[in-house]
Amino acid sequence: MLSAPKVTRRPLPVPGVRRRPSVWSAAAVTVLLLAGCSDGPADGTGSEERTPAATRSYPPSSPPVTIPAVRKFESGRGPGWRPASGSRVVADPDGPLADEARTLAAELDLPHHAGPARRGDLELAIDRGVKGGAEAYRLTTRDGRVRITGSGDAGVFYGTRTVLQVLRTEGTVPEGVVDDRPDRAQRGLMLDIARKYFTPEWIEARIREIADLKLNQLGLHFSDDQGFRVESDSHPEIVSEQHLTKKQLRRILGLAKKLHVTVIPEIDSPGHLGAVLRAHPALQLRNARGVPVRGAIDITKPQSARLIDELLREYSGVFPGRWFHLGADEYRALMAENPEAAFPGLAAQARRDYGSAGRVQDLATAWLNDRAETVRKAGKRPKAWNDGFFSGGSVRPDEDIEVEYWTGKEIGARPPAEYLREGRKLVNLNDAYLYYVLGEPNEFTYPTGERIYRSWTPAVLRGTEPVPAELSGPDRVLGGRLAVWCDLADAQTEAQVATGIRMPLRAVAQKLWDPRQPSASWTEFRKLADRLEAEREKTGRQERNGG
Repeated sequence: MLSAPKVTRRPLPVPGVRRRPSVWSAAAVTVLLLAGCSDGPADGTGSEERTPAATRSYPPSSPPVTIPAVRKFESGRGPGWRPASGSRVVADPDGPLADEARTLAAELDLPHHAGPARRGDLELAIDRGVKGGAEAYRLTTRDGRVRITGSGDAGVFYGTRTVLQVLRTEGTVPEGVVDDRPDRAQRGLMLDIARKYFTPEWIEARIREIADLKLNQLGLHFSDDQGFRVESDSHPEIVSEQHLTKKQLRRILGLAKKLHVTVIPEIDSPGHLGAVLRAHPALQLRNARGVPVRGAIDITKPQSARLIDELLREYSGVFPGRWFHLGADEYRALMAENPEAAFPGLAAQARRDYGSAGRVQDLATAWLNDRAETVRKAGKRPKAWNDGFFSGGSVRPDEDIEVEYWTGKEIGARPPAEYLREGRKLVNLNDAYLYYVLGEPNEFTYPTGERIYRSWTPAVLRGTEPVPAELSGPDRVLGGRLAVWCDLADAQTEAQVATGIRMPLRAVAQKLWDPRQPSASWTEFRKLADRLEAEREKTGRQERNGG
């Protein structure tokens, strides 16, 4: 008689995931049915009596192989689970997991049913007893069924991503129990859509990609010197010819919500405002010689604050997520060797507002605090780049502004440990590892997944050295994102960008989920990523061809 373990290594076609032709002998099918992999009788009659003997014939199962890797697996003995005739995705159609169930049912080409769950089914349920936070989940595979539980819907969704990946590569979810959770709360990708226009379809594809990797943020930097790329009702005059309409944006945001991705808008100020200032040249900052300064708005003018606040309020009402990125980096007045001498108008205003010790950096910090208050009133949590935070001075940045640390190369940039010792929360966008800058200007080189996988962790915030362990816990360094910047917009096509960031994204996903040294080698990790991609592409082609 054929042994049951051999059968589990020859997966049946999984509708919507694996549609590979499979030739099965009558004996093999008999073993599969005896092992309980098929649904069997709807009421399970007769199947339970056979389970103990079948289970003893199986060796301990191996952990599911996924990206990112699961953090804990308790092995079991049994045939595991795969979709079969009669399998269903079970969850209350009116409950909190209805979206997750519908999404997975469509991906597996299975019906969504209210339950109760039976043998052969995959069940989703909320269980407040699952430890590890709202993004943790438990995935239990036994008795011919799978049950995914979490204290919140996000965790259950991530459990479905684990199932989907395993089915794509192995065809069978292994018997046993997975307990899994992310190490860092903020995990994602940032796209510069201001310098380079990306189509809505391309952005949606990236959302699907990062969701499968259990990443939960997409930053959209949509305003810069080169373009303003989202339709505006309050200031249509600033919008570039190529842009996302509000209708397109709503579709993007709807997909992101369904896949548990928060989209973070960024309107950078008081620098990087060239596209806005082309329509409002009177607000452009001028230096001591009266020469307009590219991208810089004059922060002494009340009209400047009014304009930016109107935009912040407008888009706070469009983006449903909890954060708004305020930029604050590379204000050219503060990149001068002597800001007060180079910009006497700003210096004079600083002295009027803050006394004889007032400096230009005080005006810039007050500007940041005022914009933070604007988005705070709109229900958002403010973020800003690290070079918008200055030491000393008469004005301090508000304590609740999250620091997105990207560089130590700018004038006056402080090491990340200083921010952390001040009690600030940081998000890691280390430009030495995580900056994918089109055209590789200014000594940037395209990041590689291998380098991130081997030597980067959330604690490596600047250069290649980590901050001290006592400063780098998940409550201090909140997470990180890979950042795509389009300085030389035509250097790569959309397709080339997608290819270039594929492995860096996967390496970042692994290190933010579990910053410990991975057990898999880089070669193994790369091969797994390639297998997952190949199966995903195959499924996509079959669905497009009606297969």
